[in-house]
Amino acid sequence: MSYLIKKYSKIAPVWLIFFLSFQVFSQQVKDTLLLIKQYHAEGRAYVQKQEFDKAFVSLTSADKLAHVFNNKEEQLHVEFSIAQLHYYLHNYKKAEQAAKKLIAELKKTNKERELAEAYTLLGLISSEINAFSQAEDALKQADNWFTKNNDEKDRANVVLGYGVLELKKRNYKVAINYLDAAIPIFESNQANYQEAYAYLSKAEALLSSRQEDIPNGLQQAKISLEKAQGIIAPNNFIKLDADSYKIASYIALKENDFLLAEEKMSIYEKKNDSLYQIFLNAISKGINSEGDAGYYNEIIDKQQTDLDKQRRSINFGKMTTGLSIALIVILSLLTLSLYKNNNLRAKANDLLQDKNNELQLAKEKAEKASLAKAQFLSTITHELRTPLYAVTGLTHLLLEENPKPDQKEHLNSLKFSGEYLLSLINNILDLNKLEANKVEIEKTDFDLKKRINDVLIALKKTADDKKNQLHLEYDESIPSKLMGDPLKLSQILINLIGNSLKFTQNGDVFIRIKKMKEINNRVLLHFEIEDNGVGISKKKQKSIFESFSQASLQINRKFGGTGLGLAIVKNLLELMGSKIQLESQLGKGSKFWFDINFTISEEYSDTKDSRNQGGELDFAALENKKVLVVEDNKINQMITKKILEKNKMVCDVADNGTDAIKFVHEKEYDIVLMDIHMPGISGIEATQEIRKFNKALPVIALTAVTIDENLDDFYRAGFNEIIPKPFKTEEFFEKIYRTLENRKMPVEN
Repeated sequence: MSYLIKKYSKIAPVWLIFFLSFQVFSQQVKDTLLLIKQYHAEGRAYVQKQEFDKAFVSLTSADKLAHVFNNKEEQLHVEFSIAQLHYYLHNYKKAEQAAKKLIAELKKTNKERELAEAYTLLGLISSEINAFSQAEDALKQADNWFTKNNDEKDRANVVLGYGVLELKKRNYKVAINYLDAAIPIFESNQANYQEAYAYLSKAEALLSSRQEDIPNGLQQAKISLEKAQGIIAPNNFIKLDADSYKIASYIALKENDFLLAEEKMSIYEKKNDSLYQIFLNAISKGINSEGDAGYYNEIIDKQQTDLDKQRRSINFGKMTTGLSIALIVILSLLTLSLYKNNNLRAKANDLLQDKNNELQLAKEKAEKASLAKAQFLSTITHELRTPLYAVTGLTHLLLEENPKPDQKEHLNSLKFSGEYLLSLINNILDLNKLEANKVEIEKTDFDLKKRINDVLIALKKTADDKKNQLHLEYDESIPSKLMGDPLKLSQILINLIGNSLKFTQNGDVFIRIKKMKEINNRVLLHFEIEDNGVGISKKKQKSIFESFSQASLQINRKFGGTGLGLAIVKNLLELMGSKIQLESQLGKGSKFWFDINFTISEEYSDTKDSRNQGGELDFAALENKKVLVVEDNKINQMITKKILEKNKMVCDVADNGTDAIKFVHEKEYDIVLMDIHMPGISGIEATQEIRKFNKALPVIALTAVTIDENLDDFYRAGFNEIIPKPFKTEEFFEKIYRTLENRKMPVEN
């Protein structure tokens, strides 16, 4: 006996140390389990309060810890809450993935209730993404279990799911029946969110149902909406609150109250936009939280430190054996930690890859939307030009027929409105071309001072109308021969100076051009436009260069315009390697400036600039000139012909490109005015055919230019000149006169 006591007294300390270490480790596991449950409870509470970003952080923290300590039961609970959260955030793709994964894992266990709840969630998610067959199957699986176990409370969620599914499938009467069945159960169990959601869905179904199915559907929908709103308001259900305004708008529309419908829909759109930002922030928080693998290391390191401290407090005689056991435990924990961290990093990488794929898909969708917008604007501006040509052309003809004084006043107003609308269409087309990268910078010799003077002459009438003075301060040391894009520079200056004139009354606008530096054959010029007009607030200075943006709604109403001019300036300058700058104070005026590099030209020729320059227009020289008008639109044919014949020109009309080629073969013409977009062969193809047998005949493109058309392509195709429709009559005859006078050969391929 004494021998046994001595033997076991030697090994007892070893087992005691191991037992105490195991107890410490067990306590750590219990603490971690409590922490998981705490995070999970916090996350669900945040979901109830609809603080979704905080919910993401708490639920992800719970999920991480559950995975680290391989607690399968808590993993499943947390994953269900995360799938629910994605559903609430309308992140349906992620919600569907999470729900399917959860169902697959639950099938391996005996947790039938949790499986039924997961099927319910999958059914609701599938209805939202129009996966009706999947939704029906999932809801049936859930319904079977809740019915078998006589669980009316949770079966109400399945019934709600059936109602939403039938609503999505447009079986409105069936949907209403399901929703009516679910609502009392939600009410008795104080399931406020589900009850409000059911009432809103019912209101939508009632509004969409046929009169013969539900005779008083509109009145019932109003009652259902009121009940939903009575639940939503005190509970601050932000998504349902937004949806209630959409339903209210539909009701107002049914009652033919269009103003109220527009007001409600406007509120809905604003609230929905705000929700979208909240959802994005929440999802972003979720991504950041899910990707934070270092979080595990921090918790595990903390627990290991606590464990080491407790071990060091154990003071036994067999220290060597105790330290060995402690080392084994630590190494085991570290191995487990490394293994789990590697798994987490792999999962984080997979998640980030998924998000990258989603972002890439979103980018592609945005690019497609941008292209669709560009194509739409191109089409609509082209289509607007055709009837606008009829308006401006007929107005010109009527003004030429000696109208009565009161008629002349109306016609002048119509002419002004037509020209204003044309200016707007041109601005939209310019901006659309810039945004679609369809604009290229040309390199042409030009005289800068002459170009500036031409701009000021063009804007003089605008300045006089507003009783403003234009002041030019020009640095005479600037080389006279520069190379760049004079047309785009003119467009920039016209927009900036015109903007200053518009917002200045009885004031001054200063245009300053100064040489900054000159190195070899390059010169840097500083352009500055300053006014003492109304000025721009600090807040609006940040958005003033955005499309369709002005300083305020009141300014828009008072001064007019769409806010496209400065957006065009910004885009053009960026294309030219520069940047617009602004300095302004309300009531004191504004100053815009930019710097541009130009090449100093050795040989200066103003050939391109001279296309629209020259002496006075000699109308007599156009009399009896034979013109072929190629145009498929009958109204435009009549207008163009009458305008030409008013000036005593002889005019023939061809309906299409094929007839035009035939006419030029058979008759002698002094000039051809060729439309581009015609049935059969286009104006470009017709001109190319004419050039095969007649290279000297002047051909002018008379067309409504679109975003897809590069003006240089017209010259390469054989045109001598381009007249965009609609046109000012003076410019129309001037270009015809210059083309006939120069008889310049077109550019050949």
